[in-house]
Amino acid sequence: MPQMMPLNWLMLFSFFSILLIMFNVMNYYSPFNKMMSSSSTKTSIKSLIWKW
Repeated sequence: MPQMMPLNWLMLFSFFSILLIMFNVMNYYSPFNKMMSSSSTKTSIKSLIWKW
């Protein structure tokens, strides 16, 4: 039934959009990420400086 195709695409788009947003929110607010970034901020900045 081709009439139902736009509804199916809309449902898939909304599902993956919600999944992407949830994944990003969970990674942004994770406590493990906050602890790592606060303790090793200076070491990570020094490792990004390349000496050719």
